[in-house]
Amino acid sequence: MMATKYAMTLLATLPFSALATADETPLNVVATIGMIADVAQEVGGECVNVEAMMGPGVDPHLYQASASDVALLRGAEHILYSGYSLEGQLGSVLENFSARTPTLAVAPASIDPASLITAQDVYGVDPHLWMDVSLWAQTLPTLSDAFSEARPECATTIETNTERYQAQLQALHEWVKESIASIPEEQRILVTAHDAFSYFGRAYDIEVEGIQGISTETETGIADIRSMADSVVARNVPAVFIESTINPRTIQAVIDAARQRGHEVVIGGQLYSDAMGDEGTVDGTYMGMIYRNTQHIVEALGGSLAPLPNALDDWASEWQLAQ
Repeated sequence: MMATKYAMTLLATLPFSALATADETPLNVVATIGMIADVAQEVGGECVNVEAMMGPGVDPHLYQASASDVALLRGAEHILYSGYSLEGQLGSVLENFSARTPTLAVAPASIDPASLITAQDVYGVDPHLWMDVSLWAQTLPTLSDAFSEARPECATTIETNTERYQAQLQALHEWVKESIASIPEEQRILVTAHDAFSYFGRAYDIEVEGIQGISTETETGIADIRSMADSVVARNVPAVFIESTINPRTIQAVIDAARQRGHEVVIGGQLYSDAMGDEGTVDGTYMGMIYRNTQHIVEALGGSLAPLPNALDDWASEWQLAQ
């Protein structure tokens, strides 16, 4: 299993089996970001109760733990975080808790290092792996193993959940690929506020340009705005995109600079990069986040959405999405 192969990335020193109980009390899990929390809940089902620390519109790069977060972590039986410095300022808090609570860096424990995109900055690795659905699906066995060990009486249910969700994610991955391919090649360029879509670009064959770097802690200068505007004009880009966790001023500055050069470009929609949408909506799920991003990108850049595959019928029906 991938999780075993990269077990050195686990910060926990306590065995999961120590958490096993004779009753059916759900495992109390706290996850840093929604993209982990939602996937973990799908895998664990009724056998786990997963709560995300960071909600819609929250930037994990800049996040600082509050007193209520510390209390939440204290009550957790297990803590999940993405890793690769995504939760940078939260790192020391997670390290402290790892001495008393099983604490798992999900991405390093699940994904082959050969699949990573390296970065020439303090990160070293681009942490936005959930943008490639086929990569993020590799976290499922890791979570399944962890939950099954903690709640062995739920192992069969967890395995069934994992297989069902794995099939849905594979179908979603193929749907995104087909939909992005419909965009005319000369317009297949995704301009966003920060560099969070490199895995998306690699997986689905679309060029990606971010004004800021991988981390939103980096500063955007006038030269960055001018350079991006030059690219937008030269490529005749029809639309650029804002992000739900980032102030849209840099994107607006690019639009204004392009207009001064005689090129009209519009905002193609709001994308979810470091956080999902509102709870209780399809956008507030991992699959919905990817679906909505793809919809905005494809429609704004001149493509057409592919029909949803049969494997997503139940999911689409649940959220009343057109099929």
